[in-house]
Amino acid sequence: MRSLTRRFLIAGLASIPLVRPTYAALVQYELSRAGTSVGFSFMLSGVAQSGTMPIQSADIRVDTDQLQNSRVTVVLNVAAARTRLPFARGPMLSKSVLNAQEFPSITFKSTRIQLGPTGRISEGATITGDLTVRGVTRPVTLQANLYREPGTEADDLNALSIRLSGALNRHEFGASGYPDLVADTVSLNIRAELTRKA
Repeated sequence: MRSLTRRFLIAGLASIPLVRPTYAALVQYELSRAGTSVGFSFMLSGVAQSGTMPIQSADIRVDTDQLQNSRVTVVLNVAAARTRLPFARGPMLSKSVLNAQEFPSITFKSTRIQLGPTGRISEGATITGDLTVRGVTRPVTLQANLYREPGTEADDLNALSIRLSGALNRHEFGASGYPDLVADTVSLNIRAELTRKA
């Protein structure tokens, strides 16, 4: 009987699902408008040009224990984009390039964050996500670095800075206008200041 009871106990324990380790809850951060810049650059007739595009909205959630579980969704305001060369702005927003009238926003939604060999995002990581331009969605991968505010304690994550860089081929999104003047590649350089929501 004792042996039978022991078998039932073992069987009962085996039927209990294993409890997976819990991760820290995703913490929401908000962007500092003053400290955030979404920059882009391209070649126009062989000369480097640049511009900026403001952020319309952002949903940033950081897992401070497992950074690879963090999530980012950013929406850019296409119509408010600016170029350093004033006359380049109109063609950029035209129907054959960004088509701002029909597609007034660009959206990036992260799908994977991969840390570098050291496991520290401050020493390099990649963020892969779905980028939607002109209604076309394609995966892009950005290089990322995340930093604490200088002079703060190691566990003080109330204020963070992030740097993102990458490039895309505009033709993959149908933004193919002016091929004789504008190069295929558009480079991205993003700086953002994040503050932990109370």
